[in-house]
Amino acid sequence: MVLVTGAAGKTGLAVINALKAHNKGVRALIHREAQVNRVTSAGASEVVIGDMRDQALMHEAMSGLRKVYHICPNVNPDELTIGKLAIEAARENHISHFVYHSVLHPQVEMMPHHWLKMRVEEAIFESGLYFTILQPAPYMQNILAGWDAIVSSGIYTFPYHEATRLTLVDLMDVAQVALNVLTTPGHAGAIYELCGPDALNQIEIAAIIGDRLGIQVSTQQIDRLDWERQAKERGLGTYQIESLLKMFDYYERFGFIGSSSVIDWLLGRRSMSFSAFIDELVRPKIV
Repeated sequence: MVLVTGAAGKTGLAVINALKAHNKGVRALIHREAQVNRVTSAGASEVVIGDMRDQALMHEAMSGLRKVYHICPNVNPDELTIGKLAIEAARENHISHFVYHSVLHPQVEMMPHHWLKMRVEEAIFESGLYFTILQPAPYMQNILAGWDAIVSSGIYTFPYHEATRLTLVDLMDVAQVALNVLTTPGHAGAIYELCGPDALNQIEIAAIIGDRLGIQVSTQQIDRLDWERQAKERGLGTYQIESLLKMFDYYERFGFIGSSSVIDWLLGRRSMSFSAFIDELVRPKIV
């Protein structure tokens, strides 16, 4: 059985699904009672509820297990504190394999939430644990948040310049790598960058979407002040908003690009392209 922390988010659910599909037991650590059905529907057979900043809870969640897949809630100001508590609980419970879900290029200090993940990685190096670190690029699935608006309006929006070039990765490919790392030997001390095969700018992304939908899709850069206002309305906190704005600025200035060589090797096949991802998204489902 594997403990998946931060299990109710899209990454945690994808990892649970991948493990369940291969008959691997999952204990899910979630924050709220309302999330129980979400993780059990995905395949978790055991659930622990509480705050990852609680050392006793972290110890309880890992008790009796040998493997942990640690995901901190997204853009969390307490990432380093939570990471250190997870590491200590893993040491106390003699966890045999600690897998940390980090991020592509955590060493970029200009992006505070990336930098915190680098500090967690540093703590892992010093822990003496058998570890593997996964560093995924942004997910292709992130586009789904605005998919209905794209389809209805023919406008693809984003908070940086249209020339901004990003390497996106399929979350399902990341979940498959997580499964492979947790269930096969040879990953001790490994750090794996996980990126899809395409480094696309926003115009190219819009063109692919439009081609697959059979419509004209135009691009529109969201004003940062409008994005900030909307983020506050959605309930994002000050740290999350400030960190994401700095991330958008970094993306616009430097892009965010990696190689698919590592994920292709880990998967034993070519990773999902953005074109293929959109093809699957718009393909009629046979009932």
